[in-house]
Amino acid sequence: MIRSLIVCLTLVSFGNLLAARAESTAPPAGSRRPNVVFILADDLGWRDLGVYGSTYHETPNIDRLAARGLRFTQAYAANPLCSPTRASILTGLYPARIGITAPVCHLPQEILEKGLTAPQPHVRIQVANSLTRLKPEYITLAEVLRGAGYVTAHFGKWHLGHSGPYEPKDQGFDFDFPHTPQVPGPGGGYLAPWKFIKDPAIQGAPGEHIEDRMSAEAARFIRNNKDRPFYLNYWCFSVHSPWSAKPELVEYFRQKANPDSPQRNPVYAAMVKSLDDAVGRIVAAIDECGLADKTIIIFFSDNGGFAYPPQREGNRPVDTQPPGYAHIPATSNLPLRSGKASIYEGGTRVPFIVVWPGHTQPGTVTESLFSSVDFFPTILEMCGIDRSRYHVDGISQVAAFEGKGSPRKEVFCHFPHGSENQARNIPGFLPSAYLREGDWKLIRFFAANPDGTDRFELYNLAEDIGENHNLADKYPERVAALRIKLEKYLADTEAVIPRQNPDYRGEAAKDPLLGWKARNCQAEIREGKLRLTATAASPFLGYAVGQQRGPLQVAFRLYVLRTAANSQGKLSGKVEWLPPSGERPAPVPFEMTSTGPQTVLVEVPWTKPIGIVRIYLPEGCREAEVEWIEITGPGQKKRFDF
Repeated sequence: MIRSLIVCLTLVSFGNLLAARAESTAPPAGSRRPNVVFILADDLGWRDLGVYGSTYHETPNIDRLAARGLRFTQAYAANPLCSPTRASILTGLYPARIGITAPVCHLPQEILEKGLTAPQPHVRIQVANSLTRLKPEYITLAEVLRGAGYVTAHFGKWHLGHSGPYEPKDQGFDFDFPHTPQVPGPGGGYLAPWKFIKDPAIQGAPGEHIEDRMSAEAARFIRNNKDRPFYLNYWCFSVHSPWSAKPELVEYFRQKANPDSPQRNPVYAAMVKSLDDAVGRIVAAIDECGLADKTIIIFFSDNGGFAYPPQREGNRPVDTQPPGYAHIPATSNLPLRSGKASIYEGGTRVPFIVVWPGHTQPGTVTESLFSSVDFFPTILEMCGIDRSRYHVDGISQVAAFEGKGSPRKEVFCHFPHGSENQARNIPGFLPSAYLREGDWKLIRFFAANPDGTDRFELYNLAEDIGENHNLADKYPERVAALRIKLEKYLADTEAVIPRQNPDYRGEAAKDPLLGWKARNCQAEIREGKLRLTATAASPFLGYAVGQQRGPLQVAFRLYVLRTAANSQGKLSGKVEWLPPSGERPAPVPFEMTSTGPQTVLVEVPWTKPIGIVRIYLPEGCREAEVEWIEITGPGQKKRFDF
């Protein structure tokens, strides 16, 4: 009963009642609502456009678009990955509230409730188990605009759900092309024949670029609907992986590349050029139809640029990158730190251009803060639609568009995903959240300390846009104040908070033998001890020391549990090593004085690289327990507690 009441209140509070979909607001007498064209790039970085400072990429059409309107330098995606940001645009709600916090909406399983994962014991932090569908109970921007008399169309990537009431036509769009809600990107490449498009009616000439085809279809939609208000969602596949492009453009940018420039990947540059061509085709259709003064054009990116070598994305090999370029980072977001999938600025600060004839001033730039949750209320106000009935997280930015200053003073992001391993390749790819207030940004890394407590980083972005100088220790009072505000956002959105895995047992859970290999015997951990049972003659444990030089001291605690029936009572074993040089020095023997627990100490006199160390059980030993092993060399000591 209580749960039902909570669900009902949530639906009312956030404008999700189905009845709201039927409501519409009539336009002022004698006027027509403006058209809305929303162009969303995929993975386009903050510095990837000429107008944002790139001297390598060529984006003349998008640069001209900026000259017609207003360009933001401090606009933020609500998440450093795509699906959550897309959900925030359509609903005006934070991803933390919706529960879509990772790009997993292409997966076959339906996950519709928030919660934590149940990781294996070797994984230290429990992260959020992201929803895999945008639930139909959320009212979308497309549904509101369609209710107000707009014809609505979605072109390109969706990635908010499939196989059920989760696709574009279920979420307020009259048209959907090329209808690929099940894919996270153009698998198989951008050039026809297209493997990721399942509709047999959609074919392309060999080599045709999907952005060329989609933008041509979008231009046709504009021409066919020029006499009525329309909302056109052009959500590009570009410039998401796979890394493929028109060969002639790749060659052009190969010749242009400066090996000393941080942006020098010709494949990625060619992909950006095809994106720009598509934007030019759409804007040209608007102009040709005489709709320039009647059309709002928005250009945005769903997250930061992929600023890492594209030879591997996630754990999947990328085999479409032409030979010779796989080692070159796709792009650079400098001076911003890191990029896509990171909580740092390169992950969420994105390019944003808006053209609103009669309201935005041509060729202007603003440093006003903007979040992708702001699109929902802002677009409704721009279109003259009463937004008071829709209670969202976003703030209308009409005042900022008209040069009157932004009402937004804070930016919030919750990203409960990532791991220490992923952060080694992508700085900031850790379970985290941030709050930006003015120039100050506080990052909270969940359970990042060894004891499971949170770690904080504080930056002054006005003085340190690259987030190189953590000021948390210098300004503890500011950390405390921002932390309180951040916690309010987390509580208000009912965010899933990562925590230390209560079942965490460290690397031992992943490899109970901690790198040792058991040969001629079976090995298992019992009550904190390594139990060895001989299966053949000469059972031993081996460990790869590698290039470490000796001399070594090998110590271990050994308990002989059972010996062979014909054993003579002598408990002699040995320690040997297999140097990488191929030499075979004589092993060092050891002898136990009894079968009971005994600490054995063996000196290995070898001064060259050791290679592999082997500990042989005493002759005739059929079963034994090892409590711990310790290897000590020049300046190094390694202990293995089983």
